Amino acid sequence: MRYSVIVPVYNRPDEVNELLESLAAQIFRDFEVIIVEDGSSVSCEGVVANYRNRLDVHYYYKPNSGPGQTRNYGAERSRGEYLLILDSDCILPEGYLEAVEAELRREPADAFGGPDRAHDSFTPVQKAINYAMTSFFTTGGIRGGKKKMDKFYPRSFNMGIRAEAYRALGGFSKMRFGEDIDFSIRIFKAGYRCRLFPSAWVWHKRRTDFRKFFKQVHNSGIARIDLYKKYPESLKLVHLLPAVFTVGVALVLLAAFRWVGSLWLLGIFMLVIFSDSSLKNKSLKIGILSVIAAFIQLVGYGSGFLLAWWKRCILGKKSFSAFEKNFYD
Repeated sequence: MRYSVIVPVYNRPDEVNELLESLAAQIFRDFEVIIVEDGSSVSCEGVVANYRNRLDVHYYYKPNSGPGQTRNYGAERSRGEYLLILDSDCILPEGYLEAVEAELRREPADAFGGPDRAHDSFTPVQKAINYAMTSFFTTGGIRGGKKKMDKFYPRSFNMGIRAEAYRALGGFSKMRFGEDIDFSIRIFKAGYRCRLFPSAWVWHKRRTDFRKFFKQVHNSGIARIDLYKKYPESLKLVHLLPAVFTVGVALVLLAAFRWVGSLWLLGIFMLVIFSDSSLKNKSLKIGILSVIAAFIQLVGYGSGFLLAWWKRCILGKKSFSAFEKNFYD
């Protein structure tokens, strides 16, 4: 078998249905699907059963342990030459697997990843969040796209790896957040070939509201310091930009009480985000929401980064217990 698609799930039966429907429509057919329920209280087993006559799909249930260990559970039961790691909130275009296959035949790779886009059916908030996470102006495009400032590190919403390499590395670590970046770092350290597959993109819903989005990016900022403590060389200039932005916003707001002109700096940034997003999404409403999403993305990540830096690097505390509770929200 060529591919094993592994999907960890937690209380997301509707999302699983959309993902499986898109997998059933794939042009390339040499693959299996492994759905691993990570201690959910709302099961998707019935949804999976509806696709057994259309897909080679397997369902497993296990106690909650976080997405990394859940992917490892699925990988242990896989048969594919390559493992494709997807999040349950992804939808695939019908040519996704065909694009992966074409890239591998053009130039072999041990590991790879693809970008994400917003689907037309996504809500305005989801489209705004997608913009914030992928725009060059919010560092998203710098970190994960063609304009990235360093080598490409696959993320677990759209990641592929040769099964042999996955098992040699021991799969994902026990980190509850940032485990995909940790895995990507270990891929490079082991000398495996890893690259971006631009044509193997997915529609990725990400978070459905701004509160959940803030929690996600705040935890990502915390995880970045955890990763720095494990791999000091992994910290790049781009990872500092949200923290610099967060401090800058605070200083501008403080200065505004004495010098109103300082607000022009934020105004220019907001205008750039609004204009770029409005043009790309062809919607003024999404442009406005993108301004909010951009501030949440940068300040959320920056505040988590600064908090973790203070506690771990200045006060010398051990790894955070913030991720011991349920990962999903």
